[in-house]
Amino acid sequence: MFPIIMIILISMSLIPFAGKIHMQYMEERERKLLRSLSADISHKIYREEQIIGLPAPVQRYFRNVLTDGQPYISTTYLKHDGRFKTALDKEWINIEGEQYFTCEDPGFLWNGKTSLYAVQDMYIAGRGQIKVFLFNIFKVVDGNGPEYDQGELLRWLGESVWFPTNLLPSSRLQWTEIDEDRAKLSFTYKNQKLSYKVSFNATGEITELETQRFMGEEKIETWIGRVGSYQEINHMKIPMRIEAFWKLPDGEHSYAQFTVREVHYQ
Repeated sequence: MFPIIMIILISMSLIPFAGKIHMQYMEERERKLLRSLSADISHKIYREEQIIGLPAPVQRYFRNVLTDGQPYISTTYLKHDGRFKTALDKEWINIEGEQYFTCEDPGFLWNGKTSLYAVQDMYIAGRGQIKVFLFNIFKVVDGNGPEYDQGELLRWLGESVWFPTNLLPSSRLQWTEIDEDRAKLSFTYKNQKLSYKVSFNATGEITELETQRFMGEEKIETWIGRVGSYQEINHMKIPMRIEAFWKLPDGEHSYAQFTVREVHYQ
């Protein structure tokens, strides 16, 4: 009986180690794929004449967060901490995450970790996916399909506030006026037509992004991201805090509150 107990205990003690190796392998595989699909656009330079004719709050934003001559960002890496809810009726749990973005070809990989769960959220090669692992090894969620393609591309677009050259007008991205403090951001990619209603303050900071997004796999609800605590990094001003909400008939429900701790650009 004793040897059997020892085997069980040893096996259980190896689960965290095996889980860590498993996640490292998966993360590196996805990072390599994401990098292979990225293009270097650092030769492109932002000039203030690019924003002439844009809605007034959008011009105010770019004049605040970019400087004339700023090279376009090709890739971004960031780390954050904060807290998160696995469901709106659950308690807050602490979370740490790291995220990789590509710009010219939309893509990202987010790895989030809690005391029990590891999460991979991604948009790679035009496909969105979310995977959740218990103890880093037992897959308990594997979401993919058109709803995730839409949701993850929306995430990439909204989180472009961390690499603002990505929000400059282009053949697939346009800004249209709503009023003196709001504008509509429209984006088209791989037959997806997305939009945000973006709010700005008097300083020229984006403060809120609102869109319609799949909540789960069946229904579309109003999603809101609020950002703030801007800091200057690499001659750009970006928000260091973000909070995500679902706006439902009974009110707003916050489920993610992140603080950026580290950012690197290429």
